[in-house]
Amino acid sequence: MTWDSYIHKVLPGEPGGPMLFMFHGTGGDEDQFAAFGREISATATVVAPRGDVSEYGAARFFRRTGEGVYDMEDLARASTKAAAFVKAHVEMNRPSAVLGLGYSNGANILASTLFAAPQLLDAAVLMHPLIPFEPQVAGSLAGKRVLLTAGRRDPICPASLTLRLEAYLRDEGANVTVEWHDGGHELRPNEIAAARRFLGSGPPIGG
Repeated sequence: MTWDSYIHKVLPGEPGGPMLFMFHGTGGDEDQFAAFGREISATATVVAPRGDVSEYGAARFFRRTGEGVYDMEDLARASTKAAAFVKAHVEMNRPSAVLGLGYSNGANILASTLFAAPQLLDAAVLMHPLIPFEPQVAGSLAGKRVLLTAGRRDPICPASLTLRLEAYLRDEGANVTVEWHDGGHELRPNEIAAARRFLGSGPPIGG
C-alpha cells in the first residue's frame, strides 16, 4: 500500500494537529530526524521515511551517477513515490497543516516533491539542498512558505546554487526565507533554531 511504501517511523501527535514529514540525508534512516521533528512540534504527527535506494550501503531517496549528477529518470520515479506517500498519510490523518523538512538528499527529494505536487505541502524546510537542474512545477508555488538553510562554504551545495534556487522559488511566488552560516555542509545551531521557529510554535519567520 502507498502509505507504507517506505520503511518509516511515525510519532503520533494530537488528533487534527499538523503532520510533519522528515527526510534524512544520505546514509541516514528513519531515526535520523524523527526526534528532531518532535522537538520542532510537540503536537505534530511526525512521519520519517527511509530512502529506498542504496548507494554502497548508504540509504538515499534517488540514484545519482556522481556527486551532484542526478539520475533524472530515477528522481522522477522517487518524486512520484514520495508524493504518493505523503498524500496517503495526509488522507488517513487529515491534519491541520502538512509540513516537510529535509536535509541534503532529503532536502532534494522534498524540493522535487514540492515541484511535482505543490498542493500537498503548506510549508517546507530545505536544509542544504542541491538542485542542479531547472525545476518544472506542476501547479503553483504561490504563497508556499519555504525556508532554505545553507553554508556559505558548502563544498557539496555551492552558495551560488542556493541563491539560484531562492530566486527561482521567489519568481514562482513562494514566500522564501534563507538562513546562512559561514561553514560547509554541516548543520549548525542557527539553522536548527530557524527550522524550529519556522515550523514550530515559536515566533514565525518569513511570514
